[in-house]
Amino acid sequence: MTKITNYSCIVINIKLTISYDGTRYSGWQIQKNARTIQAEIEKALRKILRKRIRITGAGRTDAGVHAKGQVANFHTDKKIPLKNLRSALNTYLPPEMSILRAKWVKAAFHSQFDAIEKKYRYTVFQGDADNPFLRPYYYKFSGKLDIRQMKKEARSLVGKHDFRAFQAKAASSKLKSTVRAIKSISVSKKGRFIFIDITADGFLHNMVRVIAGTLIEAGRGHMLPGSTKRILASGSRKAAGPTVPSKGLSLISIKY
Repeated sequence: MTKITNYSCIVINIKLTISYDGTRYSGWQIQKNARTIQAEIEKALRKILRKRIRITGAGRTDAGVHAKGQVANFHTDKKIPLKNLRSALNTYLPPEMSILRAKWVKAAFHSQFDAIEKKYRYTVFQGDADNPFLRPYYYKFSGKLDIRQMKKEARSLVGKHDFRAFQAKAASSKLKSTVRAIKSISVSKKGRFIFIDITADGFLHNMVRVIAGTLIEAGRGHMLPGSTKRILASGSRKAAGPTVPSKGLSLISIKY
């Protein structure tokens, strides 16, 4: 078993970079009677540190959403060799999760509030005969898609806008603002895969999945040119495309 030094010291703040397959989980955040990513990591930390630890995640990914670069932090009064901590966590965590890096950070660091940029990727598989080994990580679409039209509509979303039309129907009314700044959005194709990459200062609930659904509708020819501009102006969720399945979505990276 990995050894953790068991004596008190000044409280330290530790930043974790985490990768996970969200297929069998009810999202990041702890929920009653549900299996979540946060709960599994806290359970592992409790075994290692022998006390309850609460971690804070940068992004509250939904059920079925994956992550290649989720970030979380926690405070502890135990002196922990980071290499040992990472090894111990990966020993106790389920096989769908991996701690990629562990790092000491300033006491005031907050993984959610200090984030200045997040990048998500939505993956679409175009065709009938798909890959069963990769199936949990993409949305399968059998029809034809006009990539050029998807790119044109995506361009209108870059910049600072009110994205209320691209959030979940049941989104919280407690939000101070639905204005977000998309720094870049790209639509690319590699073989049968289409990747929609979006980098922004923040995202509304289901925002990436609604944008992806809207761009797919544009690619199908089900929307007139300039539709994304009109959807933004309308502020109406009904004007945008469908919310595509969560399994095609991955949190790629977070910048501080």
